[in-house]
Amino acid sequence: MTTMEPRPDLRPPGLNADEKTTLLTFLDYLRESVLAKVAGVPEPAVRTAGVPSGTSLLQLLKHLTAVELNWFVWAYTGADRECWEDEGAVSADDTASNLADAYREAIARANEVALACSDLDRPGARSLRETPPPSMRWVLVHMIEETARHAGHADILREQIDGSIGR
Repeated sequence: MTTMEPRPDLRPPGLNADEKTTLLTFLDYLRESVLAKVAGVPEPAVRTAGVPSGTSLLQLLKHLTAVELNWFVWAYTGADRECWEDEGAVSADDTASNLADAYREAIARANEVALACSDLDRPGARSLRETPPPSMRWVLVHMIEETARHAGHADILREQIDGSIGR
């Protein structure tokens, strides 16, 4: 699950497994969907905002990278926060390749945290919100929701760029 290599079967996973495996499988499927929507999009289209809010494919990658690290590594494990700028603007130095690599690295770190968790009910060290620290189950479900929402944004942006539809 942590390699993020595209699956040849593009349908959603059909897996009957334990809860953590099922949640991570669906989360990885969505993460892979986001990466697939960015793959092959040329400059400057990959960084061009497709909506008035300024959302671009590169901005989605940057945001999702920060969210993975913030929820799994900083909030759940309590690790010191590195520079995970959630809403930082896409810079001229940011490329689809380096932001995709950073996202893959964040995914690998997040999956290590999730896989090491032996009790999905155990709360993490802290929260990103003004609430008690959430459980790993909550973090996984939240990340499925977050990633699915942004995968939908990526679908729309990619369709606007070159007409590509589907996964």
